[in-house]
Amino acid sequence: MSSKTKIIVLHMKEVVYTILFLILAILFGVLLFFMFGSGKNQAQSGKASKYTPGIYRSSISLNGNTFDMEVSLDADRIASIDLVNLSESTKAAFPLMKPALESLAAQIYQSQSLENITYPDDQKYTSQLLLSSIKSAIEKGTVY
Repeated sequence: MSSKTKIIVLHMKEVVYTILFLILAILFGVLLFFMFGSGKNQAQSGKASKYTPGIYRSSISLNGNTFDMEVSLDADRIASIDLVNLSESTKAAFPLMKPALESLAAQIYQSQSLENITYPDDQKYTSQLLLSSIKSAIEKGTVY
């Protein structure tokens, strides 16, 4: 019986390079999994949008003067509220319009809701009219 011993010669440099290459390939695979894996899509799809993003308007008519309430909505928040097409004569006839809207808008931005909005007694009817118009515009962009 003759047994021949076989000797395998490995160069240390080649072994080290191979191990480093395998480690980098595994790290790259893990990175790709976390970046494009299904976990990210499930987290995003589980969150439902509150609004359809866009700009929505509702009309207000006072003593023959018509102007619009413009509400800008993002997917989950009220971004801006403004009066548009407000003529100078309407501004002069109804001077509480802008201050009342600024007060209401500040409260709405903070709470992101039309609930529990307060307004002074001297701006009661103006504020109610504006709130009604804001609500109408927001309902146009609300996702049900």
